Amino acid sequence: MKDTIAALITNTINQLVKEEKLPEALNYKINIDVTKDKKHGDFASNISLVLAKQAGMPPRQLAELIVSSVTASQDSNIEKLEIAGPGFINFFVNSASNYAILDDVFAHGDAFGRSNIGAGKKYQVEFVSANPTGPLHVGHGRGAAYGASVADLLEAAGFDVSREYYVNDAGRQMNILAASVWLRYLESYHSELVFPVNGYKGDYVHTIAAELKSQHGDNLLCSLDELSDGLPKDENEGGDKEVYIDAVIQKAKQLLGDKYSLVFDEGLNAIVDDIREDLGEFGVHYQEWFSEASLADSIDNALQKLNDNGHIYEKEGALWFRSTTFGDDKDRVVKRDNGETTYFASDIAYHLNKFERGFDKVINIWGADHHGYIPRVKAALQALDVDPDKLDVRLVQFAILYRGEERVQMSTRSGSFVTLRELRKEVGNDAARFFYVTRKAEQHMDFDLELAKSESKDNPVYYIQYAHARIASMMRKLTDLSVTPVTKEGIEFLGAQGSEAELDITKRIAKYPEVLASAATQLEPHVLTHYLRDLASEFHTYYNANKVLVDDASLRNARITISLAVQQVLKNGLNLLGVSAPSEM
Repeated sequence: MKDTIAALITNTINQLVKEEKLPEALNYKINIDVTKDKKHGDFASNISLVLAKQAGMPPRQLAELIVSSVTASQDSNIEKLEIAGPGFINFFVNSASNYAILDDVFAHGDAFGRSNIGAGKKYQVEFVSANPTGPLHVGHGRGAAYGASVADLLEAAGFDVSREYYVNDAGRQMNILAASVWLRYLESYHSELVFPVNGYKGDYVHTIAAELKSQHGDNLLCSLDELSDGLPKDENEGGDKEVYIDAVIQKAKQLLGDKYSLVFDEGLNAIVDDIREDLGEFGVHYQEWFSEASLADSIDNALQKLNDNGHIYEKEGALWFRSTTFGDDKDRVVKRDNGETTYFASDIAYHLNKFERGFDKVINIWGADHHGYIPRVKAALQALDVDPDKLDVRLVQFAILYRGEERVQMSTRSGSFVTLRELRKEVGNDAARFFYVTRKAEQHMDFDLELAKSESKDNPVYYIQYAHARIASMMRKLTDLSVTPVTKEGIEFLGAQGSEAELDITKRIAKYPEVLASAATQLEPHVLTHYLRDLASEFHTYYNANKVLVDDASLRNARITISLAVQQVLKNGLNLLGVSAPSEM
């Protein structure tokens, strides 16, 4: 209906221009808003205020001119027009036209609400990308739910979307993991081995080490004397834990030689496989798992391009990127004096690679602690002649877990769960996926475990799913009664005799495509969660007040029709959030 009204206004303005009542070459954009007060009609436009200066007349006078011309056109959808305030035009739509949206719902079914806003645009959404040094925790879960929903929403708006996980399979942290796995392997032979303060201590490291022993027996074994020879002191002995773990890594590489890669790959592959499985069970899938290690050759190429553009300089034996030129607070090292490139150098090469793959926009979803990283990455893109506005970074705040009023301590030693898998096991995928996206990603989030498991209207996902299931139950009863609804007849009845509650629900349904488009283009899934909650609430109120299975066939048909339309929209919205739409609860 918004498009119909916008077209009506455009045609009217064009006619007024032809009649020389308005000047030519007008520059304007038509805004149509849903009115907040029913007394002011169904829709309102501020076009008179927008065009008043160009038209050379007061807004209200221009509104009167437009209204008189629109009225003369006698559009069948418009019941009447009114001018309000300084010149707003209010449109009252006739009842039958309001219910026409239900035809669209049934005609498009699962595709209702989808659009082609992003047709021809290629977007990449990179999210989670946690270091493969351990299982995913509940903080990663929020990024996963947000990223997956953003990608699905963009796809529903017609964008060509590629979902990517950046696997940090190179660098120091992965070597610490490899060393930790090998030391746990050695520990199974040498129980007196003292594990490094800065090693990875999770139970999963023991599991990987056991698999390593199962596959390779004692082929990776060395004595404790060989291991300790030449090592500095660890922190618990008065030394530096960072220096110590680096020395352990070098010792592992020295003693294992070519076999070091076996240990490294065992740890990497076990954890990446676990992450892939965990996310898959969470309904999160990727088109690409991009290896950081694959950038080895690309890093020097990216640094060379920066150098060719005049943005690299040498100081104290290291290479620096002059990022302050592009608004960063300080210049950044890209290659250390020992010849090793930095993490930032890898990120520069990775982002250049993204845009070389032809993406119109790259959306990075990072943890909130990466806030300071954004300026330097955008600076590097600009220095590489890539428009930095093509990179959109969204920060996700950590989720704080509660059991009612009590905060859950996020520590494995406390016995409280910490992994995403444990959260999913406790509250279920649906509640986790939905709760994670009920607030803006950059806002702090309190995740109430008891609420997520409750079967009450206070639990938004349960409340929405229950509305869908109620309608499914109603349809099963109709089948038992051999009653087949005819939605066309139901829409006609509603157009002639629909109640105020039915009209309100229909108007809510009509907003769905707009809500979907807004949630997609603004990258804000929480907009959709709030909409679904409101629609479900409106339906529950209606269903509780109006018996559907009445004897009057026409009235029954109308109420079934409105219910089925609600069910379809709830299903479509939940699916885009990765949440199921159950038929029974």
